[in-house]
Amino acid sequence: MTQPVSADHELRAAARHLGRRRFLTVSGAALALAFGTNLPNTAHAVSTLNPMRIEKEPFTLGVASGDPMPDSVVLWTRLAPEPYQADSGLPAEPVTVEWEIAEDEDFFLTAGSGQVVAHPEFHHAVHVEPDGLEPGQTYYYRFTVGEWTSPVGRTRTAPAADAEVESLRFAAVSCQAYHQGYFTALKHLAAEDLDVVFHLGDYLYEYAVDSAGGARAYKDVVLPAHFNKETMTLEDYRLRYSLYHADKDLQAAHAAHPWVVTWDDHETENNYADEVPEDGSSAEKFLVRRAAAYRAYYENMPLRKPQQPKGADLQLYRRLRYGKLAQFDVLDTRQYRDDQANGDGWQVPTPESEDPSRTVTGAEQERWLIDGWKASDALWNVLPQQIIFARRRNQVKEPSPVSMDAWDGYPGNRKRVLDGARTAGVKNLVVLSGDVHVHYAMDIKEDYDKPDSRTLGVELVTTSLASGMDGAERPDDWEVMLKANPHMKYFDGRRGYLLVTMDRQQLRADYRIVSKVTSPGGTISTARSFTSRAGDPGLKDA
Repeated sequence: MTQPVSADHELRAAARHLGRRRFLTVSGAALALAFGTNLPNTAHAVSTLNPMRIEKEPFTLGVASGDPMPDSVVLWTRLAPEPYQADSGLPAEPVTVEWEIAEDEDFFLTAGSGQVVAHPEFHHAVHVEPDGLEPGQTYYYRFTVGEWTSPVGRTRTAPAADAEVESLRFAAVSCQAYHQGYFTALKHLAAEDLDVVFHLGDYLYEYAVDSAGGARAYKDVVLPAHFNKETMTLEDYRLRYSLYHADKDLQAAHAAHPWVVTWDDHETENNYADEVPEDGSSAEKFLVRRAAAYRAYYENMPLRKPQQPKGADLQLYRRLRYGKLAQFDVLDTRQYRDDQANGDGWQVPTPESEDPSRTVTGAEQERWLIDGWKASDALWNVLPQQIIFARRRNQVKEPSPVSMDAWDGYPGNRKRVLDGARTAGVKNLVVLSGDVHVHYAMDIKEDYDKPDSRTLGVELVTTSLASGMDGAERPDDWEVMLKANPHMKYFDGRRGYLLVTMDRQQLRADYRIVSKVTSPGGTISTARSFTSRAGDPGLKDA
């Protein structure tokens, strides 16, 4: 099959003329122009591929839905008869895809249907946004191309904005390194009764995956050699998403629930900050890589049109409401941050890291967040984001190092956010975090040096799905971390996910863990549960 024309050569040509984005605004425009030359022209009718020419199953990557609103939800799929090939086994021609959404699994009670074009410029991905749906309703959806019909997905719209919602149940997941274990936790997640799933970052990893699948150590599968390198180009990132989406457990979890996604670093490169790569090399070259990573991310996630990338930029922060019960302000703490101070690891705070002007959100996102809180009438205000928010020390002796890659490396930004929450009258603040491959349950304190000081909210940190392999119930630093951080109520190093149930009286957090991920067949259990009362923040054993 003919391989779609890559945008990489155009991006690299544009990059030769780029300066740092914060000084030369033309750089973003140059990248947008470069990508713009490789975008489909949707203003006119296009001649599409005869679907009967598709001779193999095109829905090998499953289906997904996301970003529920009261009257709509995003439906996603990507056509890939040969998912491990760069062209996915399709010619560089548009393909007409039919879609349906219904109130029942048999599709007798149709709520919407239509056609959408899967363009080769978007790697034959489709994003459908059916509207006119009923709030708080379960729906089923599917796609059809020629004689091929996709698996059926289940999704659910959000309640009406003014609805007095009685309860809400959601999951938080993070960090799914394919090469470090099976996605067993997602198999169990698919069976949970949930309204929505929040993915808090590191959906994929840029590192090489060998022919045996790393820790998966397949005996009957040999992965192509092109996976055994770090992702750098648009083709690399697209292929890596194909590898991940081909996983049946990931497919099952996407098909079972609507997802709300945000990224951290590994979707592009470990520990990058805005236009600064991990190794501190050329910003111009890195922006080319970032543009490729962001484009592939959009192509492979159930995201709405406002999240379509513009060159090396993609606005991922956004707001979702679940009636008057909960408002979710989804953050991006990677794209707009100042570079990590003192390196990327654990360091004793310095005047550089303590500079109050430093930002992890960027000024515009910070204003958006606080203004959203001021306008919120929700009982619970939830912050799904990537990195540890509460202070976290790794030794009892002072001065203790803190993580420069977490909010501890940006204390001025954290203070402004908490001051903004207080000014806005936010009484029930819940921060959802991932990144660190462990379960934490923490109180957010007014003064961490005074354990009896006022509790401003709670932070619920989900462990990884696979990253770090099987892990351990008590990691080596278990005792010192709990002793050095009195506001930390729980610490567990095994794999799994977080379940949260909210009602008008309290939230309940169930920390779910799987017995193993380095071989198939792990079992699921609840390791610990906590509650926090509405109007009286603070975690207590359930």
